[in-house]
Amino acid sequence: MKHTEFYWLGPTGQKVYAQCWQPKDQDPKAVICLVHGMGEHSSRYLPMANYFEQHNIAVLAFDQLGHGQTEGKRGHVNSYDELLDQVERLITESYRRFPKVAKFLYGHSMGGNLVTNYVLRRQAKIAGAIVSAPWLKLAFDPPAIKVKLGQFTNRFLGTYTEKSNLNTKHLSQDTAVVTAYENDPLIHDKISVRMFVTCHEAGLWALERAATLEIPMLLMHGDSDKITSHQGSQLFAERASNDLVTFKSWPNMYHEIHNEPDKIKVWQTTLEWIEQNSPSKSDQ
Repeated sequence: MKHTEFYWLGPTGQKVYAQCWQPKDQDPKAVICLVHGMGEHSSRYLPMANYFEQHNIAVLAFDQLGHGQTEGKRGHVNSYDELLDQVERLITESYRRFPKVAKFLYGHSMGGNLVTNYVLRRQAKIAGAIVSAPWLKLAFDPPAIKVKLGQFTNRFLGTYTEKSNLNTKHLSQDTAVVTAYENDPLIHDKISVRMFVTCHEAGLWALERAATLEIPMLLMHGDSDKITSHQGSQLFAERASNDLVTFKSWPNMYHEIHNEPDKIKVWQTTLEWIEQNSPSKSDQ
């Protein structure tokens, strides 16, 4: 496998870390543009990238603003559009590196929130979207008064940051995954008022506009997820066109379905969907 690391400049001139995993001796048949979740970073997806590389699919990923090896205040962003702009930059990079193969945008959790909103709000020049356990709604409803307070204080205290209070045991039933997460120095547990408010509102916005989806989507969620709402994903699938959305519910799986003990089944399902939705010859 060939691995390349590189940077681009973010909205305030900060370095945005990105990387690419691709087959060493041949051109890939497709490329996955990966958007990770809150608090984590793109290198956590190396095992999945290895799997897809073995099936001749490249994976292009980046660390989101204020995450991983990308510069910026941990868990904070100036605006939601800045997050979407980085997704667009990732797709642009995929065109530069792989101009003649199909592109698929893949987002997990907060990344799933971004991918869903990106394909609804912008002209997505991709073959399809893969969305894993998206933050459309949380698995629990935050107190209404807390949401209202956040929306109010966002105007003048948007940079204020608190701990996310993530229960790491709810990520995966694989204890090695949880231990690695807890000991990873690139992971943080911060979230600013602005990050929470804008992502919370964007998730609800996407749910209200699911029927406007215009590209194929594989939407997957573990039905034992205690972090983001499985019901929210079901609702999105119900409101969107059945011809476009393939909804896959994974019984007894936690939040990170790609890191569960049966993760190979999740990767295989994703691979088969990509192959079914890849044109034989694409300008994607």
